[in-house]
Amino acid sequence: MAQLTCGAQACSYNQNNCCCKGDIMVGGKHAECCENTCCESFHKRDGSSFVSAISHPSPTISIDCEAVKCIYNSNYKCVADHVDIKGCGASDCRETACATFSEK
Repeated sequence: MAQLTCGAQACSYNQNNCCCKGDIMVGGKHAECCENTCCESFHKRDGSSFVSAISHPSPTISIDCEAVKCIYNSNYKCVADHVDIKGCGASDCRETACATFSEK
């Protein structure tokens, strides 16, 4: 499991830059740079009090990853020690990205 820092403040799973979902999916099957990736688990906060799928944010998380050209992708799992998801101001998963992506 990777240590995750999430910058997608508008995501309903984001609490204090940690994720409350429990696991995420990074998309970008044909990605050759971080801008071609996204957090497919992003869910726009709708203004309600609902924050997360689990009760507490976790600094470590399981990450499934479609970005097969990333050096951290091992059989569709992220094996990086630390992952940064960027997306400050994102209102859609396509406006997020895995900043840790590094092409093989």
